Amino acid sequence: MEFASTNLSGKLLVAMPGMGDPRFENAVVYVCAHTEEGAMGLVVNKPAPEIRFKDLLGQLQIEAEAPRDLRVHIGGPVEHGRGFVLHSSDYHSEHGTLEVDENTSMTGTTDVLRELAHGNGPKASLLALGYSGWGPLQLEEEIGQNGWLTCDARDDIVFGRANDLKWSAALKHMGINPLTLSSEAGHA
Repeated sequence: MEFASTNLSGKLLVAMPGMGDPRFENAVVYVCAHTEEGAMGLVVNKPAPEIRFKDLLGQLQIEAEAPRDLRVHIGGPVEHGRGFVLHSSDYHSEHGTLEVDENTSMTGTTDVLRELAHGNGPKASLLALGYSGWGPLQLEEEIGQNGWLTCDARDDIVFGRANDLKWSAALKHMGINPLTLSSEAGHA
């Protein structure tokens, strides 16, 4: 299988029922990078309710003057100790911002956390611990096996606060009723 010419960076992956991996049940993943070497993304609808942003700042010894009410998410099963901020493109760090597309960027350095701790930084943001990663052609295989649907990203889905509604909202964005989905792949 060759690398598909379709770059999924900046797109959403929407988990299909019965995909087989319980860590991604009803997951919505924002794809931050997709190349022939693999793909990397952040789950945007799985909060980590036991971890508070203010406590995380304390662990990193970042003083918080006026921290935003930022919920912490589980970005995926890889490197849970590593944090990423997915954010609007109005913020850029010279130390490590990846511009995914014209509207969205990702920063994996603590300078964005310092900005957010002081009530500054990007207009829209989502903090994720860990990430979702795929090796060469692995994501393409999972899509081909009916594991994921793909669609354009929307800010209300990526950055919205209603995590429990993001999966169905992404499906509705594609014109799909979640009740009509099957876990069986169809092949002509």
